[in-house]
Amino acid sequence: MTDTRWFHRRGALARDGWESVVDAATPGWEHTGIRVGVLAPGDELALDGTGVERIVVPLAGSFAVTHTEAGEAARTVLAGRASVFDGPTDVLYLSAAATATIAGTGRVAVATSPTTEVRPTRHLAAAETPVELRGAGASSRQVHNFGTPAALDAARLIVCEVITPAENWSSYPPHKHDEHVPGHESRLEEIYYFEAAPARVGGRADAAASAFGMFSTYSSPAGEIDIDAMVRTGDIALVPYGYHGPAVAAPGYDLYYLNVMAGPDPERVWLISDDPAHAWVRDTWAGQEFDDRLPYTAEGD
Repeated sequence: MTDTRWFHRRGALARDGWESVVDAATPGWEHTGIRVGVLAPGDELALDGTGVERIVVPLAGSFAVTHTEAGEAARTVLAGRASVFDGPTDVLYLSAAATATIAGTGRVAVATSPTTEVRPTRHLAAAETPVELRGAGASSRQVHNFGTPAALDAARLIVCEVITPAENWSSYPPHKHDEHVPGHESRLEEIYYFEAAPARVGGRADAAASAFGMFSTYSSPAGEIDIDAMVRTGDIALVPYGYHGPAVAAPGYDLYYLNVMAGPDPERVWLISDDPAHAWVRDTWAGQEFDDRLPYTAEGD
């Protein structure tokens, strides 16, 4: 039975003009956050207060971010994309000393983490985003690593997004990162923000309202957790501990998720431990090809 502390349907976390907000006010949550907003022409959303580093991620549409730091104001335009299934987007990392307002049209996510460390604000263009194909065969997925340690100088945040074509599995084998074992595993809270859409290959446009995937999380020695849910656009899963995965794209529907991670360890690193019962699956990928539907880029490219 899905634990309602850790899984939230679209809009259930609405606050202050945002469709969803996860932050330190969320019970049991400390190190990460997310805000998801929907803007119409003329709308603005504010990112007030300092002591929080942020990454602004266009989901669908284009946005202008006016940001102020040390009394100096600047404006950064994020060209964005038609949807999360149209390849990477440009993003904006905002230092923990900056405040901002977002204007534009479409859906936007903001990944957050509280910190007193100030790292430089940076605009990362879509063309600079490292794109990784991970897994193989029916476990093939596409990862955009714009907010990982190799791509971005941040204080705590580790952020990426994953596209899983219809019928494929990702976040698999199930894994965890809830113990501090130097060189082997790091402690990281994780947020999954989901979107689903009719499959680019073989999908039906009139089925958009029905698009879904599946997501599972289960307990580890660090804590009890249980999520087994159909996930749709706008849903959010919180993973404070435990094994998480798989995330499965249903036949006929592509699945997307944005991962936001941060934790209390001194080193900003993503180190995981597979569930020993399923770790052997990685060995089966040897010699298999990536799914030939990948990589997804903007349609028409």
